[in-house]
Amino acid sequence: MDEVLVAEDLRRAYGDAVALSGVSLSLSAGEVFALVGPNGAGKTTLVRALTGTTDAEGRVELFGGPPREVARERIGLLPQSFGPPSRLTARELLDYYAGLYDEHRSVEAVLDDVGLADAADTHYEDLSGGQRRRVCVGTALVNEPDLLFLDEPTTGIDPAGRRDLWELIEGLADEGVTVLVTTHYMEEAERLADRVGLLADGELVAVDDPGTLVAEHGGESRLTVAGEFDPEAVDALEYPTTVAADTLTVRGVDPREIGRVVERLAAAGVEYDELSWSEPTLEDAYLELTGRSADGGARTETGAVDRGGPVAAGGER
Repeated sequence: MDEVLVAEDLRRAYGDAVALSGVSLSLSAGEVFALVGPNGAGKTTLVRALTGTTDAEGRVELFGGPPREVARERIGLLPQSFGPPSRLTARELLDYYAGLYDEHRSVEAVLDDVGLADAADTHYEDLSGGQRRRVCVGTALVNEPDLLFLDEPTTGIDPAGRRDLWELIEGLADEGVTVLVTTHYMEEAERLADRVGLLADGELVAVDDPGTLVAEHGGESRLTVAGEFDPEAVDALEYPTTVAADTLTVRGVDPREIGRVVERLAAAGVEYDELSWSEPTLEDAYLELTGRSADGGARTETGAVDRGGPVAAGGER
């Protein structure tokens, strides 16, 4: 497929803080690429470098040329932080942004696409947080771009609205639009993306399709048991097992073997409150590769995630 975006060895620092450290990637026509990482990983800086809204060392080409030389109607951009005039209605805002282009989509069609047809005449300041974000998504779609950058597009949107926007993005990709979306929602990346880039501390630590990333880096399936445990009794399970506080984690258990584990727990006199089985996920792959979850929690010695771990000051770089 034709390469729509090519970036090589992008580097950007703010004083002593390194935001990008040698990032290279390419996107093909009609591809959805998800960039995953916590605040401070460098996602927003990378989007700005790719769109030419900030300077960075290295090379970027969009449609074979520098970003700042590309016809503006070919690119749609939703920044992470975006504050349109609050006294305008949703329809008026989209009308305004549509007017910036010689050709654009029907405003009514965009309102319908982002689920705001019934709130079109509500002032932006009176919309809910999720509705405001939908308006912002609409401003990036009104020019019918060939390449769409969405920086945390579903932040603040309820689960049903999030799924609606996923379907919208999938439909755009089916029509040949290339989409780069940044997110810290692993479910979002797994659902949407043809490929995922795992970004940590300004570096792309891995790029591949979600299934391959999980298979290669996600680890084993896990049976998690909540209760109080005697470590000696747990030895009878004959599976790799970790005990941390009131949680016992048994690794590498096939669903067909759960009954056997339960029988061994009972034979060892172990009582428990809750039992759950899970397959490895993209979150597990990110943890394995970076030692940190996508929302910034750090891996502890037991393999659990400390959600109170340090996050780069100032949020997203």
